[in-house]
Amino acid sequence: MLVNKERLYKTDQYGIRNYSLLALGAAGVCLLYSIIAIFAFALLHFESGSDNSNINTYVDAFWTLQMSASTIGFGDHYPVTIGGRAVVALMFYVGVGLVGFIGALIAERLLGFADTNVKNRELRQQNSDILERTKILEKKIDILTSRIEDTNYSQKNHG
Repeated sequence: MLVNKERLYKTDQYGIRNYSLLALGAAGVCLLYSIIAIFAFALLHFESGSDNSNINTYVDAFWTLQMSASTIGFGDHYPVTIGGRAVVALMFYVGVGLVGFIGALIAERLLGFADTNVKNRELRQQNSDILERTKILEKKIDILTSRIEDTNYSQKNHG
């Protein structure tokens, strides 16, 4: 793989991958614009066959889908065919999810109020400590149980 894994994520002491916000954001933006680029061909295909279409070039189709994904929708370009409307509607739903994801990453970077990775690591450490303490207590209980059984056995045989 050509990508430096240390830049994409870091693995914590529990083996959990904590991905870089920059890497996730870049992946989200690349995915969003790749989908827009592909859907633009479909939109142009549907709209180019209509006489009253205002989407006449690939750039128009790309712009329309970009505005649809961002939910801005300036209205300077809009689909007039059923196929074109379906492509724009699909881009709206996909785009809202991806733009929301990218926005959440930016908010996380700027505000950092919901760092669940830290909370999850703290909980894992607490669970690990509790499990270790439980194992120690189980051993002590086993030793005490054995001693009680030995004492009861001795009392029965010698008493």
